[in-house]
Amino acid sequence: MSPHAFISITVITSILSFVPSVRALITEERRLLVPHYWPPTPTARPSHSTVYIDHDDSPDEVSRNPHDDIGTAAWIVGRRNILGTAALISSAVAVGLRSKPAWGTTVDPKTGIRLPDPGEIESAVPDDWNDVENPFDSADQNLFSRLDNLPDSVFYEEPRFVEHVDDNAVKLMTEFISNSIQPGDSVLDLCSSWVSHIDERLAKKMFRISGLGMNAKELESNPVLTDWVVQDLNENPRLSKYADASFDVVLLQLSVDYLTKPLDVFKEVGRILKHGGRVFVLFSNRLFFSKAVAGWTGGDDIDHAFTVGCYLRFCGGGFQNIKAKDLSTRKGGRENRIVNDPLYVVSAVKE
Repeated sequence: MSPHAFISITVITSILSFVPSVRALITEERRLLVPHYWPPTPTARPSHSTVYIDHDDSPDEVSRNPHDDIGTAAWIVGRRNILGTAALISSAVAVGLRSKPAWGTTVDPKTGIRLPDPGEIESAVPDDWNDVENPFDSADQNLFSRLDNLPDSVFYEEPRFVEHVDDNAVKLMTEFISNSIQPGDSVLDLCSSWVSHIDERLAKKMFRISGLGMNAKELESNPVLTDWVVQDLNENPRLSKYADASFDVVLLQLSVDYLTKPLDVFKEVGRILKHGGRVFVLFSNRLFFSKAVAGWTGGDDIDHAFTVGCYLRFCGGGFQNIKAKDLSTRKGGRENRIVNDPLYVVSAVKE
């Protein structure tokens, strides 16, 4: 991170502490439009070809595969630079051998939101990790810093009985989760709240649905939870309430961007999952900006998929078959761009 970025964060943090109105403006939930700090330089990260959508939905320029211009290996090096490391450059060629190409992004000038084209999320996670070095070994120490460093217990003190994505994304999330669990499963909903997005009829057939979250009122209002606990994973990432190999499925919905100790958390997830158990990490582009870590706010959705994949690969939790999938609803036609809030998932299987 540059000295200017350090200064900016210090100034903003001071403002947040002393000016409540400004704090409220910055801490309300919003979409992440573009990288806000640690912007990759043109030499570090190749730019994508971009489709700009006019009000009449006609593209000004044609999106094309950035691999055609710079090569897959160079493209993925740029993606890795978002983690603040140069250690992975030597293994970029190996990752470049993936089967699916990653395409450009699309920007809607009416909203300023940059969204991935079809196939890009899937291509963000390598098919073969054997030659991929751990990006966190040499990552910037501020990768998991945040603008608001007050305890999360303060931020989540008041319950929020609201959805954090639009109705369409809620529907997609509920359908995906309900199709990913089976009757008799034991499920842990990490960073849980008043809703777990599990069909209530299916929930009755589960052996157990446990919730771990930050607000007791939200958790006790969740109709599908069989048990729950209040715990701040940023203070204590250990899942000591749960025995080894005690869950079939672990869910983490719309909260991975707030974890300051993600490697520790996912290592614990690996411990409590049964052999062959599955973890599903779902995320969108909406967040409380002041509570998201720097490595997340400095990237786009494709970077986020790669980052979550790295969490699972390098946490020591024994995960394999790490995959990313774009669950978003797309508009048909020439652009095939995402409509409504996007939704993505990165999944893995415990060895």
